[in-house]
Amino acid sequence: MWRLETTSDHGGATLLVVSLPNQQVGPFIQSLDGLDEVRITLIPRGVVAFHPPAEDAPDEVTDVGMRSPIEVFLAGLQSIGSWTGFIGYAIAAGVVVWIGLFTNTIYLLTASMLIAPFAGPAMNTAIGSATGNARLLRRSVLRYGVGLLITATAAGLLSLLMGQQIATPLMVETSQISTVSILLPLVAGAAGALFLVQSERDSLVSGAAVGVLVAASLAPPTGLVGMSVVLGDWPFVKSALFVLVAQLVGINLSGALTFRAFGLETRGTRFLQGTKWLFPAALAVSAVVLVGLFAWQLSDPPELQRSSRAQRAAFEIRQAVDESGLGEPVEVEARFTRAQISGQNTLLGVVYVQRADSVRMERAAMAQALTRRIQGRLLDQGFDVSPLVSVTVLDPPPARDDG
Repeated sequence: MWRLETTSDHGGATLLVVSLPNQQVGPFIQSLDGLDEVRITLIPRGVVAFHPPAEDAPDEVTDVGMRSPIEVFLAGLQSIGSWTGFIGYAIAAGVVVWIGLFTNTIYLLTASMLIAPFAGPAMNTAIGSATGNARLLRRSVLRYGVGLLITATAAGLLSLLMGQQIATPLMVETSQISTVSILLPLVAGAAGALFLVQSERDSLVSGAAVGVLVAASLAPPTGLVGMSVVLGDWPFVKSALFVLVAQLVGINLSGALTFRAFGLETRGTRFLQGTKWLFPAALAVSAVVLVGLFAWQLSDPPELQRSSRAQRAAFEIRQAVDESGLGEPVEVEARFTRAQISGQNTLLGVVYVQRADSVRMERAAMAQALTRRIQGRLLDQGFDVSPLVSVTVLDPPPARDDG
């Protein structure tokens, strides 16, 4: 609903209340651009409209339209808010993510995603790109960078005050990146944009859930940056910064494209008068940076591929045990330890093998033979790691004598 108020030359005022479908709001505002002394108040409310005949009411209720582009744009501007609240939430997110990483408490990482104020600037960056609004784009990128810096600083100061000396297991796990992790910001940007353009009653997904999706790979690596700088663990810093940059450009790329698909453009009402070339330029920069990050990730094994390569290593270990003919793999775990130990990339393999019935080799000799076979296979497959493998040989229980 729009509230339109005009003032005549004689000092009188005319109040006009207009109810319009969402998609007609922009053209209506644009048609009023030539009028002077017009004040417009937007009162966005979801309504359920019924029209005769009554038997058509169920079909009319399900006809829910998207938000108007002008409403999405103005909502993005409103969400910028004050710096005080933004900084407060950024500090709180840094404290919570530090506690989670320091105490190895996973659910606290989820809590930090809920309160981290990064989803707003990330989505506003996409809105600024889609509408060609340089001011919104500049302010959103600035808030994004300041928020990350504050959260990382809060986590780093806590590590410094507590005298932290080594990385925790959860820090190691957070630093490990998969080759498919670059898809997450693309999905998050599209999902966030879709939520913002949908009307109030047209989405079963809450804003908090979408915000967590957008911030899923932001709060933990941001805290990791601050803590790793204090520890001097620069490989951790590199992996975390890789994620943070990929998030921003990925969300901007998919989010801006989604907004454009739903009507946000550089030209429209007096509010939507952006720079026409800014949209393709922002998309080109985002795409180039995203492709560059992916190429860097593939060219730098295993630093930026630890999660994916650990899964592949587990598969290769199983293959090595199967082909040995000495037994069957019961359980296989492969994971990277700290980013660097004496300058090496250490892959730790823990393997439980059930001895084959026909094998009479001693346990120690069998474990040693399997260890050498596994290490050799991993090196032959091009894993640029130092594989440290622990093999435990297990014997099946003796057959029961039913007699």
